Amino acid sequence: MATMSMTHAQGAGLGRHLWLVVGFVLLVGAAAGGYALAMQEVEALYVGLAGAAAIAVLLDYRIGAVLLVALLPVSATSIFPRGLMGITGLNPINLLLAATLVAYLAKGRLEHPGALLPRPLVLLYMLPIVAAGVMGTMHVDDIHPGFYEQLVINYTNWSGYLRDTVIKPLLTVLAAALVGAAVAKARKPEPFVLALAVGACLLALVMLGFILASGVRLGWLASARARAFFDQIGTHANELGRVFVTAYALLLFAWWETKTEKAKVALFAALGVLSLCIVLTFSRNAFLGFFLVNGLFLIWRFNAKKLGLALLGTAVAVALAPEAVYRRLTYGFDTGSADAVSAGRIEHIWLPLVPDALQSPLWGQGLDSILWSHAMTSGSVLFVGHPHNAYLQAILDMGVIGLALMVAYYWTVWRGFRALGSNAYLSPLMRGFFQGACAALVAFAVSGLTGGSLRPQPENVLLWIAIGIMYGLLARRPAS
Repeated sequence: MATMSMTHAQGAGLGRHLWLVVGFVLLVGAAAGGYALAMQEVEALYVGLAGAAAIAVLLDYRIGAVLLVALLPVSATSIFPRGLMGITGLNPINLLLAATLVAYLAKGRLEHPGALLPRPLVLLYMLPIVAAGVMGTMHVDDIHPGFYEQLVINYTNWSGYLRDTVIKPLLTVLAAALVGAAVAKARKPEPFVLALAVGACLLALVMLGFILASGVRLGWLASARARAFFDQIGTHANELGRVFVTAYALLLFAWWETKTEKAKVALFAALGVLSLCIVLTFSRNAFLGFFLVNGLFLIWRFNAKKLGLALLGTAVAVALAPEAVYRRLTYGFDTGSADAVSAGRIEHIWLPLVPDALQSPLWGQGLDSILWSHAMTSGSVLFVGHPHNAYLQAILDMGVIGLALMVAYYWTVWRGFRALGSNAYLSPLMRGFFQGACAALVAFAVSGLTGGSLRPQPENVLLWIAIGIMYGLLARRPAS
């Protein structure tokens, strides 16, 4: 009885504190919103909401982890400021990340650092990135001047280079690690999947709202001239496509496996929105990933019912797809040239960069070495800041050694996804989620042939969230 009374008292006390925090958050948010409306300063609203959220996170770092999952997909768009109060880097996501980390450390959770950053993640993934970043600091002065003139890069010295190429990308890894720590201590991991779905749908709404507000025609959006259309919201059509394909893969298998009716309806609605957004990116890379994920779904889950649904869905999609989709899918086919189909990648990007890759084939020349490559300074390659091939980028920047280490790391991720995808102790929804993570990882590997990066980028943030959830669930297993 005494134990029950003490537990009840602690629960009541915690409940009172939670209500105090919620009330404070609402008060600060309302005050910031009122000031923002009165002074026409949206920044004040961000400051107020970020501060209130940070205080709530200090109560329980798991709140911050859930918010990170929901907000990271949209954090790369222009609706999130890059700085507040004139301070670059002081943005809502960084504030939330810092508050979550402080709350995590305040709980004394760093007694076993390997639980937050597993050894394969540090040695196979983070170490090559940091080493290549340090190597690249010696070449900052050799960067082609055009990248400064056209504001492609936002730094002029080695410290800014390290900030943009090493520190900022690895913050995504830190966020994934904190998500994993929160999942390890959460009663159920399913809310993190819900938060991921919410984040993906938020990004979809931003994209759809922008398209509607711009009033562009579908035919123009599908043209080659519109590839940079989404630059106005801080992203690119191919990047959006990769995010949506990853989200689609994660939620497709979860939708099929879950036994809860409400979850099925909600996930089906999310899949519909994501499918529409994949089409509207008119990214052939995204189309390939979409077809690949659905193909893997049929192969791994093949039966007569699924095949019938797939054929029905394909027939409906073919009947309803506008002509612009077919034009985009067959872009360059009429020329009979592989270079035209690749949008100039083969002859104007990949082949000119081969000699640079052979200059230092073992350890590369530093992160984003295309900026100072001989092909770039001599003008033999298109003026681009990315090789448009994740594997070529890795060889240029980190050499064969770095590429091998990163591939080895993703192999450990694949094994983790596979193990959890068949774990009988997980709920059907979570098993489906990790089966979808396997499909998303395959799509990620294939899409890297024409773009993307093996390093952390906004376009693969959902894959990193899935990796974080994986680490959290693996940490929950009892020691053998």
